[in-house]
Amino acid sequence: MKQFASGHAMQSAWVVDDLDAAVDAWLKVGIGPFFFVEYTPELFENSTYRGSPSPISMKIALAQAGDMQIELIEPTGEQKNIYRDTVPEGKTAFHHLCYWTDDIDAEIASLVDQGYEVAATGQVAGGGATFAYVDTSPVLGHMTELLTYSDDIKGLFDMVAAASVDWDGTDPKRPLA
Repeated sequence: MKQFASGHAMQSAWVVDDLDAAVDAWLKVGIGPFFFVEYTPELFENSTYRGSPSPISMKIALAQAGDMQIELIEPTGEQKNIYRDTVPEGKTAFHHLCYWTDDIDAEIASLVDQGYEVAATGQVAGGGATFAYVDTSPVLGHMTELLTYSDDIKGLFDMVAAASVDWDGTDPKRPLA
């Protein structure tokens, strides 16, 4: 039997109602530092929501907890989005696991063949990594994100992870360069 996804889960993500408050809560339990970035629609190409073109906008903060990256997401804008599909406005809850993949089309096809629906797709502008969110929530209780492996994104994620090693609590909130 084929493994659920060919890559390994490398990120767990929560949708939050207030990004700063959520980061503060994680900092209190010793996870950090957090790196902040705001994503606006022009940073993505070919973004879809439930099969129709749709912009993506959100503020996020990234940190590392051992081998797992932590992503906190505060959706912005008024458009329907995958984040609010499973986490209503005003709530904070777990949203997805993210898996690296070398063959996103095959991974999507495998999950669709299992009866799951593609909830959103897109690509980082300028030919960057491609991503897809598959709605595995009816069975698993959360979405699944597939992310094509990219040296640029891996380098960025490695920088976040390196900052957590022996982190002494200083400079807990940083911009993501």
